[in-house]
Amino acid sequence: MAEPNILTREEDRVGIITLNRPKALNALSGALVEELLNALRCYDKDPTIGVVVITGNIKAFCAGADIKEQRDLDFVGAYSIEYLKNLKDGIESIHKPIIGAINGYALGGGCELALMCDIVYAGKDAIFGQPEIKLGTIPGAGGTQRLIRAVGKSMAMHMILTGENITAQEAAAAGFVAKVFDVEETVPRAIEYAQKIASFSAPVIAMAKEAVNTAEDLGLKAGLHLESRLYYATFGLADHREGFDAFLQKRGPKWTHK
Repeated sequence: MAEPNILTREEDRVGIITLNRPKALNALSGALVEELLNALRCYDKDPTIGVVVITGNIKAFCAGADIKEQRDLDFVGAYSIEYLKNLKDGIESIHKPIIGAINGYALGGGCELALMCDIVYAGKDAIFGQPEIKLGTIPGAGGTQRLIRAVGKSMAMHMILTGENITAQEAAAAGFVAKVFDVEETVPRAIEYAQKIASFSAPVIAMAKEAVNTAEDLGLKAGLHLESRLYYATFGLADHREGFDAFLQKRGPKWTHK
């Protein structure tokens, strides 16, 4: 029986997805993307899961697209690749926060997958890059669009046009990575933060994620309007009343996620 392309486990309201193609440095194949999206959708529907963590192994988070799968594609074949579009659209449709816990290489499609995550934590040895220019192509899973938002235009242009990589420390300085840990601490600390987030009200977390993600696509005026509407909407939640009551009564809140 073939090895699964991903492994999943759960830990205290956190769903953990581990990319599992170590011999291919976790390269993105059509099968891996399908399994990844299925797992994400299952966790998104699971009321016992509040946050999802995606990780790889010590050597590589994900080294990019599977070149062997794409080697013989012509224009029509490349245009018809569905799994890259499915990956972009599928992850955007997930309501729960997704955390990327990155060790080793996150290159090409792996860097783009990290960019799709809501929060990125990295080990000290993590390497990020968009080396597609060296293969005679450009990023095709959102790299030219999301990288500029993560590190700014000049750094994004440098990475994409030269194919040079950046370290975890450089990625953190640019705002791409939230925190950098010792390698062996990356996944445990990511899970700790995921558990902290999952300990809050699920609908409020979803609203906060929507507001922040939408901010990248809206002007300030429209973004502020959306934020206000979502803020007012929290006042209709039982969890909002519980949060206020718990604060005034000097006790911990007991969320019902309603």
